[in-house]
Amino acid sequence: MTLHKSVLLKESIELLNIRDKGIYVDCTLGYAGHSSEILKRIPNGYLYAFDQDEYARNYSKDILSKIGNNYKIIASNFASIKEELSKLGVSGVDGVLFDLGVSSVQLDDEKRGFSFHKDAKLDMRMDTSQEFSAYDVVNSYSYIDLVRIFREYGEEKYASSIAKKIVDYRNTKDIETTLELVDIIKSGMPMKAMRDSHPARRVFQAIRIEVNKELDVLEIALRDSLDILNVGGRVAVITFQSLEDKIVKRIFKEYSEIDKEMAKLPFIPEEYLPKYKIICKGLVPSDLEIEENNRSRSSRLRVIERIKE
Repeated sequence: MTLHKSVLLKESIELLNIRDKGIYVDCTLGYAGHSSEILKRIPNGYLYAFDQDEYARNYSKDILSKIGNNYKIIASNFASIKEELSKLGVSGVDGVLFDLGVSSVQLDDEKRGFSFHKDAKLDMRMDTSQEFSAYDVVNSYSYIDLVRIFREYGEEKYASSIAKKIVDYRNTKDIETTLELVDIIKSGMPMKAMRDSHPARRVFQAIRIEVNKELDVLEIALRDSLDILNVGGRVAVITFQSLEDKIVKRIFKEYSEIDKEMAKLPFIPEEYLPKYKIICKGLVPSDLEIEENNRSRSSRLRVIERIKE
């Protein structure tokens, strides 16, 4: 198995400002890179970790059990953070971490269908118990809907021509594999567009986001995380593409800024002052980390703290 290397590990753990007796949530357990470091620092605290991927949960359980038993792995999408923690009697936490994006293990497992380098059935499901997959998007979405997701989630310049090629091709037969889709994407792009990066990168990103509703669940989970954060607690988010980062930046700004009308007053009453403050506005990996782990190159870390009730 290709080991997943956690991105911005040292920086994110330090900026979470972990306290020994605190309650922490890793919304993206994955292969326990960040969770392991959190658990080591809270011998008298507790860790809750979310992941939809059964293989990741089983793998990480073995890792975490060697550190301590003060943790619980929750088989759920992090959009359910408030609901799942409430079931466990938890209404406030001291830190929440999001490490977004696809893990190296998922990318390198050709059976999962995330990679545009390896041939596999069109899949891209984070939660393999979910029925809806990339196959359904590619073979059942209308031309208009394909153009929309390619533009919105992939920021693909040639969305229209690629969507047309897909619709024309599937009139003959269903599109079943990743490399079959790659060839169709290439046929809808001019040669000059294939020089800088892999031609299928943006379309694959768009389909993956659509299959897993990644941007919708991120917004829900971020707002709920901020809501259940104790005073002094922090939310740290590592993003890997601009659409995610824009959502995080917008929500953090919304929660940490004074209302525009209130800002005009000579004196702002205490109850109208923000409850949160930005700790980190967008930290990027060092040159050394990028050199050691090329997949970290697009990552960015943002951190916010709750400063009052």
